[in-house]
Amino acid sequence: MIRVILPTHLWRLANTGREIELEITGVPTIGEVLDTLESMYPMLKGTVRDHVTKERRAFIRFFACGEDWSHEPHDRPLPEKIASGEEPLRIVGALAGG
Repeated sequence: MIRVILPTHLWRLANTGREIELEITGVPTIGEVLDTLESMYPMLKGTVRDHVTKERRAFIRFFACGEDWSHEPHDRPLPEKIASGEEPLRIVGALAGG
């Protein structure tokens, strides 16, 4: 079971809690997590990544075990602490401005 923490605008859109649990079969990767997330919560399609290219949206970031995984390949296996559910994968809405 993978634990995922969503930013406020996404968990409200999905009408769920801040933290959700996803059942991932096989090796857990960010791509697998996002596929499962979009399958369970279809209203989130296109909010975290582009519909066509599957690239991460510009103001969305991924954090695994305190490290920024936003630019990692989506097929890279997630750390064991994330895979085991010990720590959550965090999806964060980045802020911009000056």
